[in-house]
Amino acid sequence: MGNILKNIRGDKVIWIVVIILSIFSLLSVYSSTGTLAYKYQQGNTEYYMFKHFGILVFGFFLMYLTHMVKYTYYSRISQIAIIIAIPLLLFTMATGTNINEANRWLTLPIVNLTFQTSDFAKIALIMFIARLLAIKQDKIKEFKSAFLPIILIVSLVCILILPANFSTAAILFATSVILMFIGRINLKYIFSLIGLGIVGVVLFLMLIYNYPQVGRFGTWKNRIENFRNGEGEANYQADQAKIAIASGQIIGKFPGNSTQRNFLPHPYSDFIYAIIIEEYGFLGGLFILLLYLILLYRGMRIASRSPGSFAAFLTIGVCLILVFQAVINMAVAVGIFPVTGQPLPLVSMGGTSIWFTSIAIGIMLSVSAETEQEETEEPQKVNIISKNVEPKVNPITN
Repeated sequence: MGNILKNIRGDKVIWIVVIILSIFSLLSVYSSTGTLAYKYQQGNTEYYMFKHFGILVFGFFLMYLTHMVKYTYYSRISQIAIIIAIPLLLFTMATGTNINEANRWLTLPIVNLTFQTSDFAKIALIMFIARLLAIKQDKIKEFKSAFLPIILIVSLVCILILPANFSTAAILFATSVILMFIGRINLKYIFSLIGLGIVGVVLFLMLIYNYPQVGRFGTWKNRIENFRNGEGEANYQADQAKIAIASGQIIGKFPGNSTQRNFLPHPYSDFIYAIIIEEYGFLGGLFILLLYLILLYRGMRIASRSPGSFAAFLTIGVCLILVFQAVINMAVAVGIFPVTGQPLPLVSMGGTSIWFTSIAIGIMLSVSAETEQEETEEPQKVNIISKNVEPKVNPITN
């Protein structure tokens, strides 16, 4: 154990943020799974808490392993990961496990563990974009050499995710566009892409309203209409979340005293932020938001100090996609966005989503650790060089 603690490297603030979020996660999941425990576990309310604790511990283990890998290896890993991710997404579309009318999951044999292939694809794509942007910096303004290879792979991955998970595809696409902007892709190509994106969204909405019987079009149409009209099951969830938030007031009802957990369909995942505000109040909700903003700030700070362009793009990408996901989850809970099904990173109850989030944070910490090591070694090299240089003797004064 002592050796593990000695080997923990990287930004200590990020480690602290992750630990605090995990503590909130454990307390909130324990509080919000009471109904689930009585329904499926004969009233054993500790079952889900211990299960979630095990998932978090394994997540920390993955984070530790990931942050021990030198960040430069992720450039090569990205080539393998993207090759694996695309067939996995295709396989999920064709034969994935259908949960809530969406083929988002693959069930692993023997262990019977389900995971969203889009979680893996997100990290694979971000790493691959960072690699392409880094190696093409000398011709980054060119259309065929830089923009086209990047946008083709981004479009392919997002299109494969879109049918089952619109919100994830949208977050991933937005993150990719921001990365391209930071990577100095020609602005006229980026603005053209944004224009095409707007046209695409309009056409997509037209398809949803004209062909609601196709795939999940009907689900998306109902969510949009219910959000606009304030009706339907999705709005029932949103209304219960608003009641939880309103009843939390400034300091909340204190841990374990939530009442809306008995009415919200998914208080331990999609709407866990509402339960946090109910139990910890406005101040508790603001504190959680602040933690994600700190994570964003530290990620940008790591990127600004990183030793190379790949490290910077990699850190920005994984940081943005986590923070975007968190903001959207919180926006849904407070009624700003329609219900999307995005979990709150490191807080919502889950399995593989927490593990892939841990891997993403581990990648950030890997870049941070390498940056700190280089900054530490640089003054030592300067001192060694200065000691080895003989002082010049001035013949006039001597």
